[in-house]
Amino acid sequence: MIETQRLILRGWRDEDRAPFWALAQDPEVMRYLGTLTRQEADASIDRMMAMQDEHGHCFWALEARDDGRFVGFCGIVPPREPTFEYEVGWRIARDRWGVGLAREAAQASLAWAWANLATDTVVAITVRGNERSWRLMERLGMQRDLGADFDHPRLPEGDPLRPHILYRISRPHEARPTPP
Repeated sequence: MIETQRLILRGWRDEDRAPFWALAQDPEVMRYLGTLTRQEADASIDRMMAMQDEHGHCFWALEARDDGRFVGFCGIVPPREPTFEYEVGWRIARDRWGVGLAREAAQASLAWAWANLATDTVVAITVRGNERSWRLMERLGMQRDLGADFDHPRLPEGDPLRPHILYRISRPHEARPTPP
């Protein structure tokens, strides 16, 4: 569990299924992600729970400290297709947009990565049109890797969400392990 000023980043619980499903039904939240059926939403949570058990991290559930409400997710997932690098990602309930929660959660997730993972870089991905996400990536200090743009392999040819852009951040110098 990670605590920030306004959030708790924690493992998923079965009681997160209904609010995560509700989040997945918001057309603005899902605008650049595509739709999810209830079964797909539950399977996403199952994957995150398994990832947490196996690796000790995932896209963690976000809980608001003030009222205990599920407000989205953020965290670090291990290398996997399509980037094969550690990835930071987030999704926030629309009624909590614009107040810096995604940035707060992403900064905490990156700090956790630098303290706990043997990696020199972390990436984030989104579709070209998702300006809110790539602007946040830039505020986090990430830089776009133009040569690493890709078509998402899980989306069909012609899908407008298939073209993705990739941002990367390097481990801060002060977060580098000190040699013995």
